[in-house]
Amino acid sequence: MSQQALPSLAVLISGRGSNLQAFIDACDSGHLPARIGLVISNNPAAAGLQRAERAGIATQCIDHRDYQSREAFDGALVDALRACDIELVILAGFMRILTPVLIEPYLGRLLNIHPSLLPKYPGLKTHQRALDAGDTEAGATVHFVTRELDGGPPVLQARVPIVRGDTAESLAARVAAQEHAIYPLAARWFVEGRLALHATGATLDGAPIPATGIAYNSGMCG
Repeated sequence: MSQQALPSLAVLISGRGSNLQAFIDACDSGHLPARIGLVISNNPAAAGLQRAERAGIATQCIDHRDYQSREAFDGALVDALRACDIELVILAGFMRILTPVLIEPYLGRLLNIHPSLLPKYPGLKTHQRALDAGDTEAGATVHFVTRELDGGPPVLQARVPIVRGDTAESLAARVAAQEHAIYPLAARWFVEGRLALHATGATLDGAPIPATGIAYNSGMCG
């Protein structure tokens, strides 16, 4: 299949783009049968923009500070996505709260990854919150994006143990390694037509996905 015939993804970033790199690698290896058609950042200084340019991927900076409202900013994002015929939108460290202006037209085609075992710890500082609570494990969750912040139906969840002496930084590094495995896998399920969002929740191969997502293990190949 030619590159142009592959499903087209957009990856939205705000920072260095470590999950973006996982997607670049997965597409290059064929593990993810798709192409990244566009990388968008709201931050002109995002290192991930240079990462995408080095990989030959089209980039666009849409600075949220140039818009009067969240809705106007999201409208600009929608225009950019539609111009590139994007089939699946990947939020990868995109530090903006989305409005229905973007969520509604891409509902069921919009994925996010959150660095906690949702429904635990929506929002920020998830690793420190897990440590402060005395949790024995942490992790990451891929989920569909809906109007509820970090509240869309989970798809895939990876767990890592919290070990003695962990800091938020050491825990984040181990969780990030799992993010890089599970996020492209969830996208693969989507582009293969196996993963879908319905009014009653997410399904894989027509079967309902558990409320906390499918438990990932390193032997999963899709």
